[in-house]
Amino acid sequence: MTFGFAPSSAASMPTSADSSTNPLARMLEPAEWASAGIPLLRNPREVVSGLHARHRPKPSTAIVAVLDPDERLSASASFIRRPAPADGWMFRNALLSQLRRVIPHDLRRRTPVRTAVLMYCRDGDARWTEEDGAWMWGLRDACTLHGLRCGAYITLTRDGWQVLGEGRGGRRPNADSPPEPFALSEVPPLPRTGGAASEVLRRAAAR
Repeated sequence: MTFGFAPSSAASMPTSADSSTNPLARMLEPAEWASAGIPLLRNPREVVSGLHARHRPKPSTAIVAVLDPDERLSASASFIRRPAPADGWMFRNALLSQLRRVIPHDLRRRTPVRTAVLMYCRDGDARWTEEDGAWMWGLRDACTLHGLRCGAYITLTRDGWQVLGEGRGGRRPNADSPPEPFALSEVPPLPRTGGAASEVLRRAAAR
């Protein structure tokens, strides 16, 4: 796999850029994301494999998932990114719409207890792009407006998957690989304290 960051024209922009009119101001650079205190996933591969098996994403598919404090899946939804310039505001609205559709907000809580993670399947290599920066901005803002903690941003390419800002990743699943052979009949009955992969298959999740 190739890790690193692609050049960003946003880095040379003045800090006074108006985010209401400038799409490049509505993105997060890797350094900003790394310093934002995003909670680490205990078992990222299990989360990635579970979401991949449930939603079977192809390039341009975004999957937003809400995890409970034990990293079990509460809800998830997938949708296709529209062919338009990357804009964090538009991504925020798309994510917020999906969250509102699949799970009630937690705005009445003083402190968020559930965490939203985003996995985006795209073309290209694993390096950070301005599109990734716009998704990060959108995820952070959508989480704030829905009363959730902002969690990991994961890219899925033909090279594999990686959690941006953490340096953790793997070759499978990837954008071309078939879902792992999980079957609903093979899932152990409740109660179980397993991770997100089995929860994805057990709980109802929107596509």
